[in-house]
Amino acid sequence: MTVKTVLDGEKVYLRKLKYSDAKDIYENVKHKEVVKWTLNIPHPYPKNGAIKFIRHKHSARRKKESYAFGIVPKDYGKVVGVIDLFKIDWKNKNAELGYWLGKKYWGKGLMTESVKLMLGFAFEDLNLHKVKADLFENNHGSKKVLEKSGFNLEGKIKEGRFRYGKWQNELVYGVLSKDYLAKKN
Repeated sequence: MTVKTVLDGEKVYLRKLKYSDAKDIYENVKHKEVVKWTLNIPHPYPKNGAIKFIRHKHSARRKKESYAFGIVPKDYGKVVGVIDLFKIDWKNKNAELGYWLGKKYWGKGLMTESVKLMLGFAFEDLNLHKVKADLFENNHGSKKVLEKSGFNLEGKIKEGRFRYGKWQNELVYGVLSKDYLAKKN
C-alpha cells in the first residue's frame, strides 16, 4: 500500500513532517494555552521535543502504526499544527485522532478542514472502519471541530486523566466510515 504524504484542501494542506519543521512546531506548541487542551503534550515544551517527536512519528509511519501530518495554511506555507492518526488497530480497522493548532490560527476553520482531510485519508486510503477522538470535557473548540466533521459523542470517562493538578473528565467521540462516506456523497 502506497500511503499519501500530502493531503490537499482549500485552506490548508497536510504533509508528512520534516525535520526542518521542528522550529515551527516548537514555536506553536510551546504556549500553555495550546498545550492546555492536549492529553499528552508537556508544558513547558522542551526545546528538543519537536525533533524527538518527528523522529518518533517517522518510525511509527514506517511501521504503519501512526500517520502524523503537519498542518500548513496555504497562505502561510509553514507548519502551524499537527494532526495524527495513531494507535492504528489494523485487525479491527480503527484508529485514534489527535491534533493541535497554534493559537493565532484558531477560529479560522483550519482544524475542521484538517480533520475532514484526515477522515478521508483514514476511510478512503487506509480503509479503516472507525476513527475515535478523546478530549477534555471543557474543550469546547475541539467539540465543535469534531461535531462539524461528523463525529458523534459516544461517552464520558469521569476523571480519566490527571492533568494540571486535578482530575479531568474526558469525552469520547467517534465516527464510522459508512456515516462519513454517506455525508460526503
